[in-house]
Amino acid sequence: MKDIPDKSIDMVLTSPPYDNLRTYNGSLDWGEHVWKPVIQELFRIVKDGGVVVWVVGDATIKGSETGTSFKQALYFKEVGFNLHDTMIWNKPNFSHPSKTRYHQIYEYMFVLAKGKIKTFNPIKDKKNKYLTCVGKNTTRKANGDLVEIKKNIGNEFGMRTNVWNMNTVGEEMMCKTPPHPAMFPEKLAYDHILSWSNEGDTILDPFAGSGTVGKIARQLNRNYILIEKEQKYVDIANKRIKEIPERLMLEVKNENKQIK
Repeated sequence: MKDIPDKSIDMVLTSPPYDNLRTYNGSLDWGEHVWKPVIQELFRIVKDGGVVVWVVGDATIKGSETGTSFKQALYFKEVGFNLHDTMIWNKPNFSHPSKTRYHQIYEYMFVLAKGKIKTFNPIKDKKNKYLTCVGKNTTRKANGDLVEIKKNIGNEFGMRTNVWNMNTVGEEMMCKTPPHPAMFPEKLAYDHILSWSNEGDTILDPFAGSGTVGKIARQLNRNYILIEKEQKYVDIANKRIKEIPERLMLEVKNENKQIK
């Protein structure tokens, strides 16, 4: 990230390592000495009004959750970001159920803004259950009877909440083995990129893994920068991104007006 110019990134979408939950074949070097400098660099390179979406969870060690996710969110504020929203990724599955606590089915999605947020394209897919409810208004018929008036309230769909119910990649792929041990679903990346950026913006994932952010950014006509240290995941990311064809470009050639 030190090679990325100041204030050049519109949006960051990433999922850093969750404490010691994955070892990545023994190559993981992770702790405050890594994530603090990363957050500092993000503040430098994100544009004013830009957004960082930080998808993270905590390990449980000796019966206690580490709280690392909260430490990271508070450090974002310390370096200058606003904690714009604390969102929840609610997963309809769980693994390794505990006998001493309720099943853990969610992860945090911290939305950090650098100053006043410049882009928000809300997804409106929440069904309005009050669309045709009976209101308190009344009218009197010619014969003197008093009747209630049924009112149309709002649109059929409204803005969703900040709790997103989405499957994990493991559920989506069922019996297949995911190419990366800690992937988040493409739908999650799609909805965040759609919400916090516009076409032509530049999206960064500094912990790119198998390249989901790059794949969806390309699909949504955004520019993207991916950073990944493991070569095998770089190869997987390149392969997945190439599955998305570049958008067709209209080009006029001579008098033939050939479309390419």
